[in-house]
Amino acid sequence: MSVVPESVDRLKRRLIMISDVRSAASLLRWDQEALMPPAGASARAGVLATLAGLSHELFIAAETGRLLDAAERDAGSLDPDSDEAALIRMTRRDYDRLTRLPTEFMAERARESSLAIQVWREARRRSDFPAFRPSLEKMVDYARRAADYLGFTEHPYDALLDLYEPDMKAREVDAIFARLREVTVPFVRAIASRPAVDDAFLHADYPEEGQRAFGLMVAEAFGYDLQRGRLDISAHPFASGFNVNDVRITTRYQRRYLPSAVFGIFHEAGHAMYEQGVAPSLDRTPLARGASLGLHESQSRMWENLVGRSRPFWQHYFPALQRQFPGQLRGVEVETFYRAVNRVHPSLIRVEADEVTYNLHIMLRFELEKALLEGALRVDALPGAWKERMEAYLGQTPPSDADGVMQDIHWSQGSLGYFPTYSLGNIISVQLYEAAQRAHPNLEADIGQGRFGTLLGWMREHVHRHGRKFLPREILRRATGSELTVEPYLRYLDRKFGEIYGVSAGTAAAAGD
Repeated sequence: MSVVPESVDRLKRRLIMISDVRSAASLLRWDQEALMPPAGASARAGVLATLAGLSHELFIAAETGRLLDAAERDAGSLDPDSDEAALIRMTRRDYDRLTRLPTEFMAERARESSLAIQVWREARRRSDFPAFRPSLEKMVDYARRAADYLGFTEHPYDALLDLYEPDMKAREVDAIFARLREVTVPFVRAIASRPAVDDAFLHADYPEEGQRAFGLMVAEAFGYDLQRGRLDISAHPFASGFNVNDVRITTRYQRRYLPSAVFGIFHEAGHAMYEQGVAPSLDRTPLARGASLGLHESQSRMWENLVGRSRPFWQHYFPALQRQFPGQLRGVEVETFYRAVNRVHPSLIRVEADEVTYNLHIMLRFELEKALLEGALRVDALPGAWKERMEAYLGQTPPSDADGVMQDIHWSQGSLGYFPTYSLGNIISVQLYEAAQRAHPNLEADIGQGRFGTLLGWMREHVHRHGRKFLPREILRRATGSELTVEPYLRYLDRKFGEIYGVSAGTAAAAGD
């Protein structure tokens, strides 16, 4: 075992201090979404701006650069896969990028984003896009300026996407979406020609306390540790980790639609288990979080869909759900329930979309974001452009902006460049799940018995424990032996939904040509 140079320890101590400041800001953002009274918005914006500016200034300071240079000079003796070598490598990557962003810009953007979230929340409640538009215009302007500061060679979108999915380019996303569109659009049409799946019983009255109890029971069975986490309510479900021993999730309840909160809890628990599974040795460093949002999303979508919407899962858990809601689910068979929670039906709301149509929601947002960054689309024209694409992709026209252009929190946060990671997560989830199946052929039998330790253990070993030690492509390559590819995901959709509806994605795509 090699001795860690003192220069590396000095760098790590500084990075821990910076990480603690960022964690404090994250905790305040969680509080803003889950608990803070509305009147606290203005003061909270100022506090978040101060912390954002402070953490950024500490990180890009000349002292950080000097410590990093010294650590790099002494790094030759380190194992390239060691925590210390990875810390130096990823810190250099972050430092070279973030030093391009002025501290004043970062603080200003944090302040305006905090205010914009509150404006969005109230404007969405009233479906009042004009009230939200000035805040959104500021967020788009900040995104354009950030892209210019960071630099790009092909498209301004690349600079923003790299913040969420390192080394991914917009042209790669274009190619992935072209393939998804080629198969998905005719597949949706073919499914629509089949008899509809009955899901009326999902729209009965399901009290919130029962939804919470069942969702948390399953999340704990998956492996979400409630000694290191908690579940709260927010306008938009999310997971937020401050260290490996404090990773929290939120959901929102609909009394007359059971899947919304239940699968939302499964989804956010997947995110949280990733953060809880990071190696303790990485805690309070820049490595102590997911390698990318695409990898993060692969974990949430895996537990929500590949596990939580699978037939073996419900063969085991449906009796428990019936005991929780005996009146609402009286006379419903497990196979009927399985088909209902996998019903394919174009919808207005992304977070409630089925697996087949979900990526169409992401394509729409990606295209609009690119147009906004290019200046080809004005913010005031966004509601109309949204409706046009919804009609083209999903055959749906939002009756209000609350169910259309204002449904997601991301743009109020200034998170342009984020949305493609959702589809990347869908694709990666299947690649990882199939690799786990190859290692453990009885994986689905375990799920059918309510045993999830095998799957979680494989993810802990091959994904979670690494945190950000490696770039996402490298983690995927090490875990699966292959590069990112959309084909396993398309085969998964064909197998699952082809069986439910009696159609073939391949045949539908060929007929569509």
